[in-house]
Amino acid sequence: MPLINVIKGDPIPVAPLNVRTPFVKIPLWMAIVWQVFKTVAWLVMAYVRNWYATAPITGMVWLYFAHGWQALAALVGGTAVVATGWSFAHRKSWLRFGCWPVLARIRRLAYRRRWMAAMVTANLSISYENRTIIPLIRRVRCRAGCDEVLVRMVTGQIPDDFAKASERLAHTFGVRQVKAVPGPTYGTVVLVLMRGDTLHETVEPFPVPFEPDFTALPIGVQEDGGLYCLRLFGTQVLIVGATGSGKGSVIWSIVRSLAGGVAAGVVELWGIDPKGGMELGIGRPLFAQFASRDFAEMAAMLEQAAATAQQRAARLAGHVRQHRPTVDEPLIVLVIDELANLTAYLTERQLKDRIKAALGIVLTQGRAVGVHVVAAIQDPRKEVLPARGLFPTRIGLRLSEPSEVDLVLGDNMRDRGALCDRIPQTQPGTGFVVLEGDPTPMRVRLTYCTDETVRDMADEYGVAA
Repeated sequence: MPLINVIKGDPIPVAPLNVRTPFVKIPLWMAIVWQVFKTVAWLVMAYVRNWYATAPITGMVWLYFAHGWQALAALVGGTAVVATGWSFAHRKSWLRFGCWPVLARIRRLAYRRRWMAAMVTANLSISYENRTIIPLIRRVRCRAGCDEVLVRMVTGQIPDDFAKASERLAHTFGVRQVKAVPGPTYGTVVLVLMRGDTLHETVEPFPVPFEPDFTALPIGVQEDGGLYCLRLFGTQVLIVGATGSGKGSVIWSIVRSLAGGVAAGVVELWGIDPKGGMELGIGRPLFAQFASRDFAEMAAMLEQAAATAQQRAARLAGHVRQHRPTVDEPLIVLVIDELANLTAYLTERQLKDRIKAALGIVLTQGRAVGVHVVAAIQDPRKEVLPARGLFPTRIGLRLSEPSEVDLVLGDNMRDRGALCDRIPQTQPGTGFVVLEGDPTPMRVRLTYCTDETVRDMADEYGVAA
């Protein structure tokens, strides 16, 4: 009976002994011919594979020998003039079809040069049958401030393997951050290499929309430079951040995007500020209902919102699945600053139980019937906010500890790039947004509304007496 090794309970026969390969002598000229043939074949393959570089070079060499240096200089100068004119005339198309593709080819060569070492040192290579197998680069795309590298993973790997090694990859390639995103097909992952920081500057407030689009409220800027729009329909919003992280920026960015609806009567803002109105009081005219000192009044407001949600649900059941705001039935948005004062720090047991019960009804039944919650909190612990899982949209600003990131945004979100604990204090309003069902955190910076901006907005669009 042959000897066997046992690996995880499966019997695997011992590999046969290595047998020396027969040595065959061939003439020297045949070896030389074979080596020349391999060299020529390698050059041809390299020429074809890198056609985007070799074809223009070949053309310019032919032009030089056929028509002289004057023709070559005219071609180069004309190309430079056309490219410059194109970049000034329509920069967006020039970047998309001209600059970014060329830069992507150059970056791909740079990544391939360090790719094997990066995969091995980051423990992303696989040893199989005495061979080292590494993931393959399929495509590189350049964007403003980042590169997107499409990678074909080795069999048995998942995108989370690359997410856990993201910090090692960032230091290897000399970029600010690396995020691992599931690729367009199974077996692929997209590595987003963030080079610069497009969110370094403060974002000025946007103009107030005349008619708010509840599926796309403009409240900030994304990391790629694009506008970030919040979908309010069908969701509840939780904002978590340490002191001075910019929770007020998020609240007032959302309120500003809804101010046009407040003036038109299709939106009602209900404000709850347990800190005596220090945050929301400056915009008091915007709120149809407001409570800042009496916790019994706050509990009654939440119970009224819960009752409204239940009444609308009973009336709309079987007719529509999403409430449409009107003047008669406006969209109700409860804006709560420092929710922990209502759910954890309140000492009166009866009031606390009323608040928790009403808040649970609003969070579970209010999304489809036009009763939404925008709540801010500092402490993300479950004992402070038991209903944390009822907020489909979560915005994590600067946090104190790495462990708090997953508490706020969900499991493994820090490995996927949500480095909330590394947001500098000099960038308030910067954070990561996670949507329910989307495993990829999005880095954004919300607009900053000064006290004067809020007062002017409240005077112009406020309806409360």
